[in-house]
Amino acid sequence: MAERVIPADKVSAVDELTEKFRDSNATVLTEYRGLTVPQLAELRTALGASASYRVSKNTLAKRAAHGAGLTELDEYFSGPTALAFVTGEVVDAAKALRDFAKENEALVIKGGVMDGRAITADELAKIADLDSREVLLSKLAGAMKGSMSKAAALFAAPASKMARATAALRDKKEAAGE
Repeated sequence: MAERVIPADKVSAVDELTEKFRDSNATVLTEYRGLTVPQLAELRTALGASASYRVSKNTLAKRAAHGAGLTELDEYFSGPTALAFVTGEVVDAAKALRDFAKENEALVIKGGVMDGRAITADELAKIADLDSREVLLSKLAGAMKGSMSKAAALFAAPASKMARATAALRDKKEAAGE
């Protein structure tokens, strides 16, 4: 079967979507059927700077995904589809989408792609349960500080013991009158 030719006015839209697929850390495909325009605006606000949310025709989005080398997303291009292009922290965007979907049952997370690999809605939910990058870095810094404190105490222990032994010997000599 021959491929349909895209009208000239749609070529730029496909090119833009292809570029977004390539430049994103992850892309999440959702079904937005039943969401109002104010709800979509609320979702865009919830995503903040971590992602952009765009409603797209399936044929154009599918062509763009193929142009970016993402053929494994084909199964998700059915029904009304909107794309969340994540350029910031994937965990933050996943949390925002999960939380919004809990409040608005009309938003259905279909799946997506991260690091060139297709991910399911369940995998995206697991990503949403992770701590953010900042929290993980803080935990790592705290663990490293604790380890360094233990190492410093361990290295200082022999010198400290020697100083206490010397002080005790001096006190003992002074007590004996020497």
